[in-house]
Amino acid sequence: MGQKVNPIGFRVGVTKDWRSRWFADKNSFGDMLHEDLKIRSFVKGELSQAAVSRVQIERFANRIRVTVYSARPGLVFGRKRADLDQLKEKLFKMTGGKDIFIDVIEVKRQEINAQLVAESIAQQIERRVSFRRAMKKATQSAMDQGAIGIRIRCAGRLNNAELARQEQMRDGSVPLHTLRANVDYGTAEAQTPAGKIGIKTWIHIPENIKELENAANSQKGKVPKGAKRKPGRQRAKKQ
Repeated sequence: MGQKVNPIGFRVGVTKDWRSRWFADKNSFGDMLHEDLKIRSFVKGELSQAAVSRVQIERFANRIRVTVYSARPGLVFGRKRADLDQLKEKLFKMTGGKDIFIDVIEVKRQEINAQLVAESIAQQIERRVSFRRAMKKATQSAMDQGAIGIRIRCAGRLNNAELARQEQMRDGSVPLHTLRANVDYGTAEAQTPAGKIGIKTWIHIPENIKELENAANSQKGKVPKGAKRKPGRQRAKKQ
């Protein structure tokens, strides 16, 4: 019937993990769920310049562990970890005195992180960059970084048009119905004088992406820069 499913929620329990990991009974489940939503929105607001892609929350009795995935971890820590300590104190007050532990994990390839790509396109549209140019640049960057496929969709009053419409750009393969496919999904909104523009991003990431970060590109037959061998003529002269 043409109904859309969130690719991450569709794969939870198969290839994706929950973003909130805890157990509660019926009486306290609602309060803890809303507390998680407040923590996420607060952390995203406080670290708006740190390129936060995901906030994972774990609970152990009276303790809360917040894991922040950021492409700029230096902005999360601040000078001498001062910003991190302030964030921990604010969360301590917000949660009613619960013990807060904050972990920061660096996102090494933000070009193939769907949430960061969507937010980057939204920021460019707010700076009056053409949406087609932003989509094309993001598509090329993702494919250059090793993505199998990418799809980007923008919807709203594009280019200050009278009527709202949607346009999309895609490259490679993005199998949304294949559960074993590692498809990342992200959304963002751009605030423009004509109204809101919504951006959705789907990126098909290789399963062995962590292995590829430290390995040579076997498809192109090239090794990373700095590891190239010298030409044979120069070696012959030295001998």
